[in-house]
Amino acid sequence: MHVPDGFLDAPTSIATGVIAAGAVAVSLRKARGELDDRTAPLAGLVAAFIFATQMLNFPVAGGTSGHLMGGALAAVLVGPWTGVLATAVVLVVQCLLFADGGVSALGTNIILMSVVTVGVGWLAFRGVQALLPKRVSMVPVAAGIGAFLSVPVAALVFVGLYAIGGTADLSLGKLAAAMVGVHLLIGVGEGIITFLAVGSVVAARPDLVYGARRVLAARTLEVRTAGASA
Repeated sequence: MHVPDGFLDAPTSIATGVIAAGAVAVSLRKARGELDDRTAPLAGLVAAFIFATQMLNFPVAGGTSGHLMGGALAAVLVGPWTGVLATAVVLVVQCLLFADGGVSALGTNIILMSVVTVGVGWLAFRGVQALLPKRVSMVPVAAGIGAFLSVPVAALVFVGLYAIGGTADLSLGKLAAAMVGVHLLIGVGEGIITFLAVGSVVAARPDLVYGARRVLAARTLEVRTAGASA
């Protein structure tokens, strides 16, 4: 979903750049509450993993291909604010060093593949987590569902931006159908990769997974309550 230069007009690109810069600035402040000495190194590893996996495309349909966006994955592993920073860093490096996504569209790409995917993925993760049994083994399941939902929503946001400042005369209905249709399939791959990645970390070190903190805290409270009753 890397948007190249010229897809959106200058006013829209400037506006998305300002919004993206504001989102990154807020995330820089908020991320301090998500990280500590144990979990801070994981943020760098998450960014490196997303960067590497975004280079690997998987076939979808009709000659198109998809790749991991990583927003939900980052949010669940290191927290939503840190997740925005990690994915934004990946997008900046890809843009400036590998010409993956236009420079004028960098703000747009950060909004779509960082802010939206992290925000939607995290909210969906929390919503699904509230419905599932309070077990650590359910964290990868909720993460996978959140990742799946985040991709078509990001596609819809792109359609909305194109409706505001698109530079070509395209049917928005056809654009929306094409974008959402393809990205629903891409979302399946995103969900599977996120499920496997979060599951591997949860299996080894659940204490490092931000999205597992509530479950672990509840389990600790239950153990303490049972011990006090005994």
